[in-house]
Formats: sequence, C-alpha cells, structure tokens
Amino acid sequence: MSGALAGTGQLVRFILRRDRVRMSVWAASMTAFIAYFSVALSTVFDAPALAARAQVMRTPAGIVMGGPGYGVDHYTPMVAVANEGTLWMVGALSLMAILHMVRHSRAEEESGRAELVRAGAIGRLAPAAAALTTLALHLAVITALCALATFAAADERSLPDALALTGGSALVALVFGAVALVTGQLAATGRGALGLSLAALGLAIAVRAAGDMIRLEGSALSWFSPIAWAQQMRAYVDLRWWPILLAPALGLVLVLAADALAARRDLGQGLLAARPGPARAPQGLRGPLALAWRQQRGVLAWCAVGMGLMWFATGTLMSMLEDMAADLVAGNAALGALFGTDPTGMSSAFLGVMMLFIALCAAVYGIVAAQGGPRGEESAGTLELTLAGPVGRGRWLGAQLVLALGGSLGLLALSIAALWLGTVAVGLQEPSLADHLGVLATQAPATLVFGALAAALYGWAPRWAGLSWLLVAATFVTGMFGVLLDLPEWALGISPFHWVAAPYTEDPAAGGALAMAAVVVVLLVLALLGFRRRAVVTGS
Repeated sequence: MSGALAGTGQLVRFILRRDRVRMSVWAASMTAFIAYFSVALSTVFDAPALAARAQVMRTPAGIVMGGPGYGVDHYTPMVAVANEGTLWMVGALSLMAILHMVRHSRAEEESGRAELVRAGAIGRLAPAAAALTTLALHLAVITALCALATFAAADERSLPDALALTGGSALVALVFGAVALVTGQLAATGRGALGLSLAALGLAIAVRAAGDMIRLEGSALSWFSPIAWAQQMRAYVDLRWWPILLAPALGLVLVLAADALAARRDLGQGLLAARPGPARAPQGLRGPLALAWRQQRGVLAWCAVGMGLMWFATGTLMSMLEDMAADLVAGNAALGALFGTDPTGMSSAFLGVMMLFIALCAAVYGIVAAQGGPRGEESAGTLELTLAGPVGRGRWLGAQLVLALGGSLGLLALSIAALWLGTVAVGLQEPSLADHLGVLATQAPATLVFGALAAALYGWAPRWAGLSWLLVAATFVTGMFGVLLDLPEWALGISPFHWVAAPYTEDPAAGGALAMAAVVVVLLVLALLGFRRRAVVTGS
C-alpha cells in the first residue's frame, strides 16, 4: 500500500494550491448561509411566527422542501435551522464534493493530465487518495467555521448541537464524494461521472422525502437515504450521534468498491463503454447552435424538472398563508416591514419575495451556462479545434449565449407557471394568470442581466468571470434586507430588479424593463467584442 500511495502528499499540496480560491469561496459561502439562517430565524421570527412555520413543516410540501418534522411541537429558532436547513446544507456540500471528486479524478484522466502525473513517482492510488484527503480537509474546515458561526449567531448556544448540525452534513457530503469516485470508474467521461453522481444525489433526496412523508419524523424508508442520517441526529431537539456513524461506514465501502473497479479498467477508460455516435452527423447538428443545444440540454432538462417541482410545491402553500397572515405580522415589526401590515395584501408580498428566489435561480443557470460552458471548452482545447474550422468566434460564442440566456428565460417562465399552477391546485384564483404573465414580462430582462454580465466578463477576462456571483449576492441582500436595513438608494440600485416594477404589488411598467433589456444588449455586444479581440487560452 505504501507504494500504491506514493506521492499522495505532493498531490494534496498541489490540489490545495490549485483550488485555494474555489475552496475559500465555498467555505465563506456556507458559513455565511448558516450564519444568516441562524440570525434571521432568531431575530425576525417571534414565537407565533415560528409556530406558523411549524405548521407548514407538517405539510407534505414543507416536508419535501425541509426536513422530517422533528421538534415541531416546540419550534425554537435553532430547531427550525436544524430541521429546515440540514437538507440544503447536505445538498450544497454534496454538490461541492461531487464536483471536487470528478474534477480531480475522471476529468483529469479525460484531459490526459492523469497519465502525465502517473508517469512520475506516483502510486496507483495516490490521485484518488489525494482527492479524498483534500475533500475531507475542506469539509472539516467548513464544519468548524459553520459550527462557530452557528454558535456565535444563535441564542441557543450549544457547541455539540452546532457540531452535529454541520459535521453530520459534511460526513454525508463525504459519502457522495465517494459515490463520485465510484462513478468515475464506471463512466468514460467526466460529464458521465457527474451525471451519474447527481442522479444518485437526486435519488437520495427523493427517497428521503418519500420516507418522511409516510410518517412524521421519518419512517423506515427514510433510512435508505444518507441524507436522513444527518437529519436524524436531531440537533437542538434530542441530540444523538449514532445515526451519522452509518456515513463513514458506507463511505469506506464505496472507496473499497472504487479501488476494486479501478483495478479492472484501463487508465482513461470506463467500465461502461461510451456509446459510439453515428458515423455521420445528422442535419440538425451542423452548426454551433445545434452543438450548444446538445451540450446544454441535459442540465437544462434536470434544472427544469427540479425547479418546476419546487415552485409548484411552494404554490400549494399559499392556501395556508392568508389564514396565518394576521398572526404573522401582528407584533412583529420585521415581518411587517418585509410583507406589509395589511393581511389582505400579504399573499402578493409573499409572492414577490418568492419571485426574487425564482429569478435568482434562473439567473444562476444563466451565469453557469454563459461562462462555465464556454470556459470549459476553451480550457479543454476543444474550442481551438472548433475555431480551426469554418466557424467564426462571434458565431460560436453567440450560439452559446443564445442557449444560456434562452435557458435562463425558459426556467424563469417555467417556474412562474409552476407557481401559478400550485396556487390553482389549492383553489386560489388570485393572482391571475395575466398577473403572472405581467411579472414574467417585467422580470425577464432584469434576470438576463446576470448571464449577460458573466458573458461580458468571460469575453474580456475569463479569470474574472466569477465576479458575476457578487451581483447575485448583492441582489439577494438588498432584495431581502434592503427595507429592514434602510439601505440608501445607491445600494438598492445595485440590484437589476430595483429598476423594474415590484412583482405582484405594482402595475407592470415598460420603462424599467426596456432599460434592463438595453443593458443586456450592451453587455452581450461587449462580450462578443472582447472575445474577438483576446487570445484563446488552452489549459485549466
């Protein structure tokens, strides 16, 4: 084993240096998320509001989007954080773990770098061991930071519960990192390994949701999902450590399985052979637009399914909102400032807040597709080959951006339609379909600004394309807390949504939407001009 692991330490240092920025961003983002969630539930929601949340968490939609519903009889702020936030922490950390493992295992083989590394004094198991080691170290740092943030931000200060909340989520994420290591042996490409890993994560989420809906606080079916192991630790209610012991046990089994599979395949190949394509490309695959559609259609389809189900479930909760509106805003100045003090208008105000989340979800897809896809093609060297043929730079990037912004717009429209269908399913007729269409017309240009900004940054300076995420963060903060914090007008104006009519509460106006559309056009023109002027850079 010492020979098989030779060079692991060197690879660990290399991965930490290579991914230091990416790891820092993930750690800061997760710490900010748990700190915000703890502070918000501790300060904004009083006892009646938390009791109302507990009633929502008893509904099927609340269980699917949150947790198994433990502690709902005495729903304190930190019980709410643990019950509702664990699923989202596990999901985010598991996604991070999957991306990390695929990036440093199958993707390295696919690019040919793994073969160069293995040509040195590097053992057979060293690359996988280094990837797992760095993932474990990263998750340990995130666990410590999130636990300290939770301990400092919450009124219920219990360090063991804080560690259980964050550490349990991290251990489950490590399991899905091991899943990605297994799928990296099966699939012949990084994209295939990523798809199989995300399918396993989606299956775990579905099994957990189905099991928890059978019985409050979870049923036997729930335990077949690793996500339930973190939730069943019951932090801040009835802390118990033994459920999470299943995570390292399963992780060890998966690592051993990955090692056994790796010994039975050639480097650069997968046990599941890639399906050969046709000898001649079909008529519909003879241009950059068709190629971009083929590259993005899978991710777009899964995003559509996930967002459609999530926002439909959110719409079904609207039937309970009006009954709880008076109790929620009475005596709670923060909620009154956020949703208004008139219970009859609270439904529209709540939908307006949901619209912020819908638009940001669609905007995130636009950012990822507008910079992630093109930059991946460029760093892998495939873009250089494409441009060597009869394909111009503007035509290629234009096709990528059409699909990126078109997908963002499609997800926005689908999410609004799903939200409307959810309200109709529970017998609500207001807001009407016409109201939802008006919101779509005003919010669409502002939503596209995010993807267009990412495209402009990619066109001129790919290394700075990640700055578009700062606009997402600023928009979320100003949209959620601008009124509560009494932010100045210039700070509110950072958000593109500040310049269009407020959804469901103001009459749609064309002026702001047209201005945002003009901004989108200018940014896209800048993206095309910058991409035509700069050199194509190959390499990660």
